[in-house]
Amino acid sequence: MNDKTEIAVFGGGCFWCTEAVFDELRGVVSVMPGYAGGAVKNPSYEQVCSGESGHAEVIRIEFNPSQITYRDLLAAFFATHDPTTLNRQGADVGTQYRSIVLYANEEQKREAETFIEELNGSSTYGQPVVTEVKPLEEFYEAEEYHRKYYAANSYQPYCQIVISPKLHKIQKQFTDLLKSHHK
Repeated sequence: MNDKTEIAVFGGGCFWCTEAVFDELRGVVSVMPGYAGGAVKNPSYEQVCSGESGHAEVIRIEFNPSQITYRDLLAAFFATHDPTTLNRQGADVGTQYRSIVLYANEEQKREAETFIEELNGSSTYGQPVVTEVKPLEEFYEAEEYHRKYYAANSYQPYCQIVISPKLHKIQKQFTDLLKSHHK
């Protein structure tokens, strides 16, 4: 078995949501919430939330491509957020919540662009996908209290209302990709 890992970086709204979703998938070694796509070096959560840093809330996924493909990750990413709303996911509004794929190499760029073209050519959303696709320049890890947020706070209203439905969707729609399904 190949144990070489790769990195994928996605932003699809609040990183508490995306972290919880990708933690469920087999082949995912780790998920780290953070900030990317902006201009400020080492931004704080407050700077990102203000919208002034230019960063998006993102997750860095370390994955084993012999267990899960980048395309599978893209499918889960696009299925668990609305890529047709600019700078918004539900009640979370601002550039920090934009839909974004930050690619690590040209192959990831091609795959992301092809996936978006396929979505736009289908009737999946009924509106054009506005997901930004750009190179990953710098990733900054989020503060400690953001890590594994859902696991530590699943009882909180935001987690129950926003994150739990995403987890149910991933568990139903991507059963064959779940860690619990993998033998």
